[in-house]
Amino acid sequence: MAKKLVIVESPAKAKTIKKFLGRGYTVEASMGHVRDLPKSQLGVDTENNFEPKYITIRGKGELLAKLRKAAKSADQIYLATDPDREGEAISWHLGHILKIDEDIPCRIEFNEITKQAVKNAIKSPRPINRKLVDSQQARRVLDRVVGYKISPLLWRKIRKGLSAGRVQSVATRVICDREKEILDFKHEEYWTLKGDFHSQKIAKPGAKSLFEASLYGRKNKKIEPKSQEEMDKILSDLEKSSFQVDKIQKGQRKRNAPAPFTTSTLQQEASSKLNFSTKKTMMLAQQLYEGVDIKGEGSLALVTYIRTDSTRVSDEAQKIALSNIESRYGKEYVPSKPNVYKSKKSAQDAHEAIRPTYPEWTPDRLKDLLKRDQLRLYRLIYDRFLASQMTPALYEVLTIHISGGDYSFRATGSRKVFPGYTIVYMEDNDDGGDEKDVDLPKLEEGEKLKLKEWKPKQHFTQPPPRYTEASLVRAMEEMGIGRPSTYSPTISTILSRGYIEKEGRILFPTELGQIVNDLMMEYFPSIMDYQFTAEMEEKLDSVEEGKIEWKKIIEDFYGPFSKYLDHADKSIEKIEVEDEVSDVICDKCGSNMVIKLGRFGKFLACPNFPDCRNTKPIVEEVDVPCPKCNSSIVMRKSKRGRKFYGCEKYPECDFVSWDLPVKEKCPDCDSLMIQKSSRAAGTTVKCTNKECGYSKEVEEDTD
Repeated sequence: MAKKLVIVESPAKAKTIKKFLGRGYTVEASMGHVRDLPKSQLGVDTENNFEPKYITIRGKGELLAKLRKAAKSADQIYLATDPDREGEAISWHLGHILKIDEDIPCRIEFNEITKQAVKNAIKSPRPINRKLVDSQQARRVLDRVVGYKISPLLWRKIRKGLSAGRVQSVATRVICDREKEILDFKHEEYWTLKGDFHSQKIAKPGAKSLFEASLYGRKNKKIEPKSQEEMDKILSDLEKSSFQVDKIQKGQRKRNAPAPFTTSTLQQEASSKLNFSTKKTMMLAQQLYEGVDIKGEGSLALVTYIRTDSTRVSDEAQKIALSNIESRYGKEYVPSKPNVYKSKKSAQDAHEAIRPTYPEWTPDRLKDLLKRDQLRLYRLIYDRFLASQMTPALYEVLTIHISGGDYSFRATGSRKVFPGYTIVYMEDNDDGGDEKDVDLPKLEEGEKLKLKEWKPKQHFTQPPPRYTEASLVRAMEEMGIGRPSTYSPTISTILSRGYIEKEGRILFPTELGQIVNDLMMEYFPSIMDYQFTAEMEEKLDSVEEGKIEWKKIIEDFYGPFSKYLDHADKSIEKIEVEDEVSDVICDKCGSNMVIKLGRFGKFLACPNFPDCRNTKPIVEEVDVPCPKCNSSIVMRKSKRGRKFYGCEKYPECDFVSWDLPVKEKCPDCDSLMIQKSSRAAGTTVKCTNKECGYSKEVEEDTD
């Protein structure tokens, strides 16, 4: 029997594929890249047509010996790395190491790891696509040149350990620009006027007969009062006015189903709905794509390829989804024509949207078989895909136009009359998600109304909000900065470098981030230009399409860039970034300790280093006594950076909570209470005593 070798990137993927192939196949994992540019030097010959110098990655010797041995005894080798540019580059490097001729059909790819998809791929191998490889090489070399040329400049001029990158620097700029926008924002006063009305037919109105209408305009022109004086004038004008219903408009509004997930929209929705970081989302999605051990089934790949900017779905997957929708929900939930979604103009459309591989494996069926967070992400992907193939939600909309003297008011109500896709999936929009039903009383045109009370309210315009990981990904996608595979590592990099910080879900620039951003903006304007970065992504796409030679892109970039670099090196003075001084005293030498940034985040260090090498973790005290020993509760961080709260006397006292303890004791049982927040439910305070169950909502000021 002929021996065949299949090489993938990860052991999990190897395990999943192995069960689909017969005894004549060996499946091995390369553990990611096997060759790369050296870490200790630039690795790009700028004097010799930008030729990259690839070396075997340290520590891969034993693995490569194993792969070479397996390749020698194989009659056919299949390179089954991920179906994207990076996967193609890994296959190309494997081909070089294993001495596989590039023109030999050895490359197989599949969008989903199913038996049929793998078998089909094995039947139709192709040669390695050099255009894809060259596109990846162009990105790698370009990023290496920028990083390895600018970073040493930052070390000399600011401090060691800093870095610059073609995409990370622009992402930092996005956050710094927003911060400047917020700081420069001028608040403007404005007022709204709402009134509680009821029909004159009702002598003593109850709560259900009252309805609220908002001031719209004066003499058919929309108005927005800007001051207390203007509002007082309007209220004075309305003092003797009578009110009546001028017009009642009835209509129906349709809300279409959302498209299935792309990488970007998955990261955004997982952040909004599940509070996952982009890094965590991609880690879990990779596990679901490569295969998860399912009792009785072995390793099962549950979702399709997770790095995609396409909303396209295969005909077969669509048919299965529509059949499931009809059997579970009824024919009225199946559209007359299958839903088709347009991808963004810049989308490569190389793969399908992210969807479940096996629709029969519902989230409920996997409830006890997946880890908690794996299940939560899988449910999100599953429900979104199913919803994307369903009919729209329908709303009955009612608008009541009211006149009072020269002024006009409007009351609007809506009621969901057919749930459509929302029976499966509710979008977590910026406006708070799915609309709530608003009922209005039955009124007639010309009917007289009585005013119960006016509710004037002062407001001030607000600056744009700071970015979250979700909104930053959305902004990067809209501006064409990076590609699906780069969003998560870019955000992780600028966080780890200390250029931005995360407080809750909010991202904001640090002083260091603003200093580096200002320097980059002044001396490397083209690299920091949004349009330039987007156009560079388009050029990299053009390499893949065979329209431009990859080294030409580097050559065109390097000439102007080297001039910027020389000018910056000569012009930039040494910049001192002062460490923030804390009120914590060093217990070895008595100095005030300073806040430093290390690879695992901020920590306290003695300013007298190297004479005094004392360091301490940063501990934030919570003004709540420990329920076990009455000592202070402090905020700490887990190894993965997640906040938790524990007793300051740990390990003597083992109290710990993932949620913020509050000072208020439970009114029912006097136990400790904690604060929990979610976008859907808002903020609640709950008792930690499971037998009690007390909870209450916390009102938040929305102005």
